[in-house]
This record gives sequence, C-alpha cells and structure tokens, in this order.
Amino acid sequence: MKRKTFISVFFVVILLGFSAYLDSPYSFLNKDYAYSNDQPVTAISAAVEPTTNVPETKERLVKREKEDGYIIETYEEYEIYKDKDGHVVKSEPTGQTDTLKYWDYGKSKGISKDR
Repeated sequence: MKRKTFISVFFVVILLGFSAYLDSPYSFLNKDYAYSNDQPVTAISAAVEPTTNVPETKERLVKREKEDGYIIETYEEYEIYKDKDGHVVKSEPTGQTDTLKYWDYGKSKGISKDR
C-alpha cells in the first residue's frame, strides 16, 4: 500500500515538473522566442481606421438648478453623427438623462456661483 502511494506521488511530482518546464521560456516549445529582462518590449501598433457610420455619444448640460443648498445638474445623452471629414452632420438626443447633485460650497461662504 505504501509503495503504491509513493509511486503515485512520484508520478504526480514528475508530471508537475514537466508541465512547469513546458511553460517556462527555456522549453523546446519556446526556443524561437527570446526573453530578456533588460530589453524593452517592442510592439507595432495596428493602423485602425474609425468607422464613420457609428455615432459618437456625448452628454450635454440641459439644466442647472439650486435647491436646499445643493446644485442639481441634468445632462442628456446625444448621438453625434459625423461625416468622413469629421464635420457634425446630425445630433439626436437618445432620451437617456443623468442627474448630478452636489453641495453648493459657494453658498456657505457667501459667494454666489450663478452660471
């Protein structure tokens, strides 16, 4: 029984060692690749041209209110369509709005920040 357990553990250790060797940069699988810590990695960027038919989304400030010492800003998302030269052709609201509420610090110091 002890011999069978010893043989099983021995083969598991050998298997783990062999798989670690295959994963290392020194294995025969990775002999065509050079690994060095003192050389920088060189990467070539791919030239990607943006598609012109996909709209760009931006948020615009719709309204700003002051309420109970807070400033409440409402932003609406717009889809912006551009032509191949980058000129805005069409701008449509998506109907999605975001609300931002923050404390009016100018009010506590007596400074008015009406915009």
